[in-house]
Amino acid sequence: MSGEDSTGIPQGNGPGNREIIEALLFATDEPLTVRQIVDIFGMLEEGEKPTAITPDDVLGSIEDLNRDYEGTGRAVRIVKVAGGYQFATKPEFALWLGRMLREKSKRKLSLSALETLAVIAYKQPVTKPEIETIRGVNADYVLHTLLERTLVAIVGRAATPGRPLLYGTTREFLKHFGVNDLSELPKPREIDELMAEAEFEVEKRMLQELEAKKRGESEGDPTGEKGEADAGGDIS
Repeated sequence: MSGEDSTGIPQGNGPGNREIIEALLFATDEPLTVRQIVDIFGMLEEGEKPTAITPDDVLGSIEDLNRDYEGTGRAVRIVKVAGGYQFATKPEFALWLGRMLREKSKRKLSLSALETLAVIAYKQPVTKPEIETIRGVNADYVLHTLLERTLVAIVGRAATPGRPLLYGTTREFLKHFGVNDLSELPKPREIDELMAEAEFEVEKRMLQELEAKKRGESEGDPTGEKGEADAGGDIS
């Protein structure tokens, strides 16, 4: 029997709307917007009957798929990234994915690239001289690398003498860092707090080790191992 069920998904020999959307999002190498998905449904071959689908239908299908994945304990979800939707694995699988990708170190960004990317992300649109002033080093090579990887793009020219190029981040930048838009980036104040907390933990650990070493020496243990065991808590 053909027709549609209560969810609006066609029934019969062909795939339903929800399954088509699932296939599209699984196969895409970049996020698909709701409008793009609707437009794909509108691309008809000769003699093919049109399928009526609205943006709300697409969003409803995505919600249904995610409920199915949750109910069956699947490792993936459909997430919104850079204004579109694509598949992503759940956070608890990050360790295993990290092991899989560890060998691809050449794809990782260097510290200088990350620093330059941070300057562009927070100051954009920004010129190369401004980037170099902030970082204190030449930015030619790292900008070339970021442009090659499409993490940044030339977005115009500054209205200053020489009309230097202006740089800004791209949708690929949003995808790379898993954010939907720039407003989701941590605020500079939050970064300062995290850095201060990390520095405090390092200093705290160093003081603990120094105190443990002193206790060990006072008790006739020049290596400080006994003191370190005491500092770490009871040993059962």
